[in-house]
Amino acid sequence: MSQAKYILKRTAITAVLIYLVASALFLFFRFMPGSYSSIMLQQGLGPEQIAVLERKWGLNQPLHVQYLNYIRNMLSADVGQSFVYGTNVWELVRPRMLNSFILIAPAVTVSYLVGGVLGAAMGNNRGTRFEKYGIVVVSTFKTVPVFLSGIILLTIFASQFDVFPSSGMLSTETTRALSGQPFYAMFGTADFWMHYFLPFVTVMTFFITLPSLIMRTNVVETLGQDFLYYHRITGLNRSLKFKKLIKHASLPVITLYPVSMTRALGGMVLVEVVFNWPGIGKLLVDSVLARDYPVVQFVFIVAAIWVIIGNYVIDILYSVIDPRVAIKSEE
Repeated sequence: MSQAKYILKRTAITAVLIYLVASALFLFFRFMPGSYSSIMLQQGLGPEQIAVLERKWGLNQPLHVQYLNYIRNMLSADVGQSFVYGTNVWELVRPRMLNSFILIAPAVTVSYLVGGVLGAAMGNNRGTRFEKYGIVVVSTFKTVPVFLSGIILLTIFASQFDVFPSSGMLSTETTRALSGQPFYAMFGTADFWMHYFLPFVTVMTFFITLPSLIMRTNVVETLGQDFLYYHRITGLNRSLKFKKLIKHASLPVITLYPVSMTRALGGMVLVEVVFNWPGIGKLLVDSVLARDYPVVQFVFIVAAIWVIIGNYVIDILYSVIDPRVAIKSEE
């Protein structure tokens, strides 16, 4: 199979997967026990008010009509209105997606940079105490649940020693001071970075294990290759040899980076809940508790599409880096 045919095939499969996931989520939320009408009754709305809202949101129409409207709205980027907030769902979700990205993307990136160097150092010092203790430490980070490590950091640094804030992105005073300014203005405040530190460390330490261990293994395998023997006999200094060692052993770690990024953005809900970080995960939990179906449905769709598109991009990159991927897919 040629690379072009492979890309077309993966594109078609990705489009079908997105359609199936969107349809499955539609049916899932429609067949859930209970309804939003019952919630509105509990909140004190009368039958006439409920009927008006059901007509407005299309909840009184047959299921197949709701489905067709749902697909049509998705294709036109009209994702509905929040039952609770009364605003457009996309306008509600968009800033939360950005907040999640601000937290997750730098943390995962730093975890791969630090983990790659740490793993290379462990592999280059094979059999030493540094390697043995390093493997134990980085493996411990992965075995501790991410929400538990966040709670531990909060208990020590926010509750016990009161060094860092316990929740949110900004204090109330800073939020008021930045009112009307662009969102990136918060990056210039010390208050943001104080709020940012603990959740950043929580995510970073959770993802540092994989690149560290993979890099260590690759370095151990690379140490026996002929080019390093050549560098040794030519008298290349230690730091330059270490840089060349990292360069030759880093390809598997680089290919794993987008995989971790995809999983992180789709699965760090508990971190945002623990630190009350106003991201898409925190919004999802709040919307589930309030049974705000349009928001919950769209957040699930966004997370699913992110994972599907991420896997699609990774597969395409693999086929570019190693053309054998396209050939094997035909076998």
